[in-house]
Amino acid sequence: MKMTPARTSFLPSHLLASRWLFGLLLGLAIITQPSQAQFFNRPDSFADLAEDLSPSVVNISTSTTVTERGDGFDFPFPPGSPFEEFFRDLPNRDRERQAQALGSGFIISEDGVVVTNNHVIDQADEIRVTLANDRSFAATLLGRDPKTDIAVLKIEPGDEDLQPVVFGDSDNMRVGDWVLAIGNPFGLGGSVTAGIISARGRDIGSGPYDDFIQTDAAINRGNSGGPLFNLEGEVIGINTAIFSQTGGSVGVSFAISSNLASNVVSQLRDFGQTRRGWLGVFIQEITPEIAESFDLDSEKGALVSSVHGDSPAEEAGLQAGDVVLSFDGKDIDAMRNLPRIVAESTIGEELPLVILRDGRQLELTVTLGVLEEAEEAGLLTRNANTDNGGGGGDDREPSSIDRLGIEIATINDALRSQYNLEDDAEGVVVVAVDSGSTASDVGIRPGDIILRVGSRGTRVATVKDAIDAIGAEIDKDKSALALLIRSQNGDRFVALPLNE
Repeated sequence: MKMTPARTSFLPSHLLASRWLFGLLLGLAIITQPSQAQFFNRPDSFADLAEDLSPSVVNISTSTTVTERGDGFDFPFPPGSPFEEFFRDLPNRDRERQAQALGSGFIISEDGVVVTNNHVIDQADEIRVTLANDRSFAATLLGRDPKTDIAVLKIEPGDEDLQPVVFGDSDNMRVGDWVLAIGNPFGLGGSVTAGIISARGRDIGSGPYDDFIQTDAAINRGNSGGPLFNLEGEVIGINTAIFSQTGGSVGVSFAISSNLASNVVSQLRDFGQTRRGWLGVFIQEITPEIAESFDLDSEKGALVSSVHGDSPAEEAGLQAGDVVLSFDGKDIDAMRNLPRIVAESTIGEELPLVILRDGRQLELTVTLGVLEEAEEAGLLTRNANTDNGGGGGDDREPSSIDRLGIEIATINDALRSQYNLEDDAEGVVVVAVDSGSTASDVGIRPGDIILRVGSRGTRVATVKDAIDAIGAEIDKDKSALALLIRSQNGDRFVALPLNE
């Protein structure tokens, strides 16, 4: 048999060294190339984190006395009758029962301070906190804030060694970051779920200070009030609400951001109530139509539709039609940013705000009041000051403005009664709106009062004032007409398209 020897190749030394160096560099490149797991930064397991954090999460149970009404059955015998015992337990008589509710919370101090949602403990007669080791304690309410749905409780732990957690910075979280939720879904006890942040800064219409983190971590009934953790073990949210058509988790859940919650929790813990800054304005969003009618370059900012009398805003010189661009050095990119920034700002000190008025930027200073004190004094229920000039003695018949599709009249006693207007209401009221008209499309309704015409416009007291002012605005060849309207929902600017 013929044997074929293995081939052996020999290279000059300098070529061999070059090949060796190339191989080394290639090997280093392979070693330093990030793996797929490193690229996605996915943890191998949440077990260590869950083990460390679970003792800090508590179950909350409440008991509330509920009176159930019967169907109107009247006891047919006088008190003390021998038949009373027979009829007492019939199901159609009014009776009281104890309603139970379950939720979650988390410990923030070694002496037993617990954070949860307000709706978990709302109207409860008794609140109990159960630790991860099944020890149960009666809890007292330190304070609650319905506006942000946060409540702070206190237990007396005795010899129990509590493990508190801390709030992290929710502003540092990014869409796609991993998060961990621990809570008490359906009363099952400590359960751990994981997911990612789906969105930030969500406004779900639950209150004036909405700043929710959206996550796809499984959140169900009973998780309310529980913590949402980052991978550092810090609380970056309080699980509060879910979007679901079935009542179960569909991967759309919302948590109050820690940067909003921590300030509220501190105030409830220290004072038993919140102390928010109060500016004293009604504001609205700047739509493209309003931006056009106000000659604005962008839709950023908050449009002031009215100013409360005896408010910090009035003292600072704010007026209806001003656009707030920044407050205390913070830009107002969207209208909904302003209430939260004001609420969290320092009370009693002069703060700068930048506004846009008549196309010019102005800087004002304002000293904020306390929102809760303004509410107690009834200042928020008073009519805002729009300086509408009052008084028309013009009792001419209602007039139609075909271009807008409305009919207006000067307010008199009959119209005050017909539309349930305030006794001192003066000016021009809308008495008819054509179906399908531009006025109808923007929400103008009979009974609405026209306070101003134009972005900085003319105050109107009579029908003639209104017609003249509207005509003057139309002559400016604008594509939209701004009207300041007062309705049952408050004052607001509307922009009516003027295209033929």
